[in-house]
Amino acid sequence: MTMRRTGWAALSATSLLLATAGCTSDSSAATAPTASPIPGPCRSEITRDALPVWARAGFSDDGSGVPHVFSEHGDLLAVLFRYPPASSADPQDGTKILWVSRLPQEPMQPLVIEATLDGTTTTLTREVPGGPGPSSIQLPTAGCWRLALSWSGHQDRMMLQFS
Repeated sequence: MTMRRTGWAALSATSLLLATAGCTSDSSAATAPTASPIPGPCRSEITRDALPVWARAGFSDDGSGVPHVFSEHGDLLAVLFRYPPASSADPQDGTKILWVSRLPQEPMQPLVIEATLDGTTTTLTREVPGGPGPSSIQLPTAGCWRLALSWSGHQDRMMLQFS
């Protein structure tokens, strides 16, 4: 199924439902990523440029206009279906993010996200079962979240500013 785009109404209700069906964000992983969070000031570099060719599956065009962020090494892309990402104390109210890996993946290996709220010792672990793909990520507090990402033997980092 492809998604049609007219302005930000890029995602049909059906596509969004399919992209998030069966996703969970409130699990604790037994194995935490070993990548450490990115030091320095928070810099969520959100772009609306065309998605890279390797991240266009499911889009009927080049994905221009869809907000997305690259990981530090460019090995993982977060396509933000809600921009800006919103924090919520409600575990059922997560930000929909499509994670796309540029690197090969091992089947059924989760994407583990260790999220640290900048300037605090607050660290949470989220897991996307089956690895990079559609997810609903819930972080309880607004601010800069430094994400250590681990999937299929790969590691990278990213920062996201949640409102």
